[in-house]
Amino acid sequence: MKKNNPFTLTFGKQPNEYISRYENTDMILSTFEADNPISQAYLIEGIRGSGKTVLMTSITNELGKDKDWIVIDLNSTQDLINDCAMRLIDSCKKIPDFFKQGFNISIASFGIGVNGNDTPQDNVSIIDNMLSSLKKHNKKVIITIDEVMHDDNMRHFASQFQIFVRKDYPVFLLMTGLYENIYAIQNDPALTFLLRTPKITLEPLSLHQITKQYADIFQIDEDDAKNLARITKGYAFAFQALGLLYYEYRDEMELREILLKLDDMLDDFVYKKIWSSLSKQDRAVILAIKKDETKVSEICKKVGMTSAVFSRYRDRLIKRGIIISSGHGYISLLLPRFGIVAKTYE
Repeated sequence: MKKNNPFTLTFGKQPNEYISRYENTDMILSTFEADNPISQAYLIEGIRGSGKTVLMTSITNELGKDKDWIVIDLNSTQDLINDCAMRLIDSCKKIPDFFKQGFNISIASFGIGVNGNDTPQDNVSIIDNMLSSLKKHNKKVIITIDEVMHDDNMRHFASQFQIFVRKDYPVFLLMTGLYENIYAIQNDPALTFLLRTPKITLEPLSLHQITKQYADIFQIDEDDAKNLARITKGYAFAFQALGLLYYEYRDEMELREILLKLDDMLDDFVYKKIWSSLSKQDRAVILAIKKDETKVSEICKKVGMTSAVFSRYRDRLIKRGIIISSGHGYISLLLPRFGIVAKTYE
């Protein structure tokens, strides 16, 4: 690869060439920074490669610039309560004199003594006491969980987080996840507060902004940049992948050859995983979409579905960010070149 390529395929890392989602970012920041926030949690939903983690990272980077905010990044595959307690301790060690006022760290037994009491506490008590003290220090905590799963681990953590909110602790939660996982979490009867939690469903990136960035980086005219932008369909991963390939090969390859490499990249990094998560009927619907706008009646005829049955699959694929209703009686694939790549899976 050429040096100084401004694009990246690293998931979650904020790229050098980053198209900011200003509205989403401002909405979350203004909510969390308000004197009386309307919510202390936000959910970011989107398909793989849509930029969920990058948006979350950009928000925590902004909050991290403020000395009054502590950023705690949790791993969804670990015990979330335990992970939170450990990371909170590590972060608070960086606050001058924090542990000199009533706290005594017990490393060997992984506990914290309070007011001279050396008896180790459980992780919930550790977090509770630290949040109470952080509130007195006018500090706020933002906890992030990337790609949340609907399991007992998440259920336990979310229930405990709700208790911390009820105690009026300055703690905030930002989570990302796929549609099916966010849906399951929000509809868990034990987690009713998450049903009321604001949710952001990521839309495609602005083609106008992609066009501007491509034109500036590649020093090409607006029409050529617009053509490249349209190929990406605003899909965040495709914006990075096509940019990376065009930067690397534009002087030695035709665009059609670059697009073949793009198909391989989309397949390896994203589409294969998306395809494996689809049902047999979901796949049949996708393969029946032959052009940018395909009549619903044609798809129903090809896959042998009534319109009533088809509507269930259509609604689910729309919510998952795979297709879009492109007009009355028509649907289109929302993911760039997905139909081309999906044919190889038949």
